[in-house]
Amino acid sequence: MDINFTLVGLTVAFVVFILICRAYVWPPLINAMRARQERIAHGLENAEKAEEALAKSNADAEVLLRDARAEGQRIIEQARAQATMVVDDAKEQAREEGERRLTAARAEITQEINRARESLRQEVAYLAVVGASRILSSEIDRRKHAAMLENLVREL
Repeated sequence: MDINFTLVGLTVAFVVFILICRAYVWPPLINAMRARQERIAHGLENAEKAEEALAKSNADAEVLLRDARAEGQRIIEQARAQATMVVDDAKEQAREEGERRLTAARAEITQEINRARESLRQEVAYLAVVGASRILSSEIDRRKHAAMLENLVREL
């Protein structure tokens, strides 16, 4: 064998191999690489869109959270104002109830004082009449006795 013939044979075999690879192997590989490249590009685009959507969602969530906090603060302030109003109303009602009870107690005390005075007048009159009747039992008649008793009650 001659080295030239081997070299030419190897060259022809290599050229045929390259032509076969170029015709049958290379196009599917190129197509597969292009398809993968497109999928990767679409994936990156989708990732960027998702990232933008996430950023927008985070911004929207911040706005909603801020609004919710403001609404919660407003509700708390309203509750405090209402609680203060309820406490003030309760104090006013308690004060009015206390004044009403005090007025009723004073009226009752006044009535008791008047009853006690009337009772004392009657007892004093009775005692005075009994004492006077014992002293003057024979000298005073019944009409004079009743008139004296009435005068005595009026004076007391």
